[in-house]
Parts: sequence; structure tokens; C-alpha cells
Amino acid sequence: MNNQPEKRNGLEAQDEILQVMFWLRGEALAEDVSTADLARFIGSTAIELDEGLHRLADLELVRVVGGDMIRYALTPEGVREGGRRFADEFSDLTKPGHGECGDPECDCKQSGNPADCRHHA
Repeated sequence: MNNQPEKRNGLEAQDEILQVMFWLRGEALAEDVSTADLARFIGSTAIELDEGLHRLADLELVRVVGGDMIRYALTPEGVREGGRRFADEFSDLTKPGHGECGDPECDCKQSGNPADCRHHA
């Protein structure tokens, strides 16, 4: 019996990398990441993460940024794709609750006051 974790599917690993990079960027925690940064959040080896980042760079979803250590940042297309995948993955957790407005352009979202909602008037 092999006690080593099963090697992750390449596409699954790429999805996770994009989602974590999108989340870190959206929360203003990191604009760019190293494989060590990603390893804190993703259950993949450094080699698997490095391979995934290289594939994402080939697809122009991430780009290498300068410095002493190799770091990666999302490209504009990577931000869009990472956001889409993040939204798909967490849609059950991020959808509005019962009676909560889901329109990001609604007045209640601008003012923060539920009484200003044009959908529940």
C-alpha cells in the first residue's frame, strides 16, 4: 500500500491555483505568489504547483514577476478566469440568503441600508 498522496489531476490543480490566487488578490493579501505561498493553501507538492504555474503561464493566465524569488501574478485574463472558477466553486456559499438582495447595482448595496432595496419595496 502506498501512503503517498495521490497525484492531483493537472486541471484540478490549475483550478485551485487560479482560485487561491484570485482570493488572495481580492482580499488584498497578495498581488503575486510563490509556490511556497500557494502550498500553504493547496494540498499539492511544490513540484506539482510549479508544473501548474508553468502551464498557467503558457496559457497566459499568470505571468512571472521579477525579483530574487520566482513569483507569479494573474494576468487580466487570469483574473477573469480565476474569478469565474472561484464563483463556480463557492456559489452555494456566496449566493444571497433568503430575502437578501442579489443585485450588486441596487441602491441598497450602495447605501448599505436594506430599506433602500428597489426589489423588495
